[in-house]
Amino acid sequence: MTGLLLVNLGTPDEPETGAVRRYLRQFLSDPRVIDINPIGRFLLLNLIILPFRPKQSAQAYQKIWTERGSPLLYHSQDLAEQVAGRLGESWHVELAMRYGQPSIADALARFRAAFVDRIVLLPLFPQYASATTGSVLEEVFRQASETRNVPQLSVIEPFYGDHGFIDAFAEIGATVVESSQPDHVLFSFHGLPERQVVQSDESGSHCLASDDCCNRITEVNRNCYRAQCFATARRLAEKLDLAPDDYTVCFQSRLGRTVWIGPYTDRMIDRLARAGKKRLAVYCPAFVADCLETIEEIGIRGREQFVEAGGEEIFLIPSLNSSAAWADAIVAIIERHAEKISPGRALLEKAEA
Repeated sequence: MTGLLLVNLGTPDEPETGAVRRYLRQFLSDPRVIDINPIGRFLLLNLIILPFRPKQSAQAYQKIWTERGSPLLYHSQDLAEQVAGRLGESWHVELAMRYGQPSIADALARFRAAFVDRIVLLPLFPQYASATTGSVLEEVFRQASETRNVPQLSVIEPFYGDHGFIDAFAEIGATVVESSQPDHVLFSFHGLPERQVVQSDESGSHCLASDDCCNRITEVNRNCYRAQCFATARRLAEKLDLAPDDYTVCFQSRLGRTVWIGPYTDRMIDRLARAGKKRLAVYCPAFVADCLETIEEIGIRGREQFVEAGGEEIFLIPSLNSSAAWADAIVAIIERHAEKISPGRALLEKAEA
């Protein structure tokens, strides 16, 4: 049997300070996330971040928590269920979070119990970054390698330009855009420290060397998170029939004094309000499920900021969550991948399903 492992970032178990502290400790202890020397990371985490940030983050989580719990978790669970139903009995689908629950270790244990001998891994991050996709790959392979019978593992590449992914996001947003009639559209992606993007440049000379370095994907910047974000935005803009002046690509969620990739979403919100824009529609195409960064950071704080700066309304485009179009897109991605790595077996499993 073939297993499909869907992995997202993670979420606290509860919107309370203690649970958030445990989650942040695991998350921010990852050297791919805070990529500084171990002593510096320990001091930063234990002397600056953990004494103060958990309480603030818990208050933010409380604003988005529902009867079903964390939106990121239940949307991901619903998606896994939808995908499993579409793939049929020849596939065993599991959901895991890189940090928190359900854990990668538990998902791999369930695969072993179900006699899964081959695993297809799909990190639920459209654009590649060492701190997200890279961390998931490292952890899955590390844990899988510790078992006596190491399963066959194959990885699906980032889907930032996949037509099904683009079509699903455009379909969800089209109704909001048509009804709200915004005078500008933001494509807001999660930010990264500039140093992490520069480190992905294997040529050592391309990244951030010019204003147009991310305008197209080449062999040199094929693993560049920022370039992949711009590629996603371009394809979405084409699908939505947006002219270049109708939209802006920006980056949110920066932390600390380190320089992050820009332009920054919060500053762009102020700038557009001062320029006379009254109604903004905001896509967050780095997130396939609504979460703290979409609902609270953009939908609540971003809206308040825009109104205070002179705007009228921000319309947050819902994420893909467990929509039928997104589940269909994932199944198409999986089937293409399975056919590529094992044509005969993929055809047989499809026939038996």
